[in-house]
Amino acid sequence: MATVNFSVPDDVKEAFYKAFEGENKSAIIARLMREAVAEKEHQQRRKTIIEEIIRLREQSPLVTDEEIRKAREEGRS
Repeated sequence: MATVNFSVPDDVKEAFYKAFEGENKSAIIARLMREAVAEKEHQQRRKTIIEEIIRLREQSPLVTDEEIRKAREEGRS
């Protein structure tokens, strides 16, 4: 186990201790840190996917409304 020291505003510390009174604070902080890491990873995956979609859209051929309408009509036949 590692020991980590963070500075937080006094009101945050007080609210935390009040909210989690009688509970294992280290376990709670570890869980919150895991959740924060998972959320950060999720955000990065989402950003990468969005960037890939944008890149693919930029490479897609432009199609006119008329071409789309014609393709739809041909697909219905």
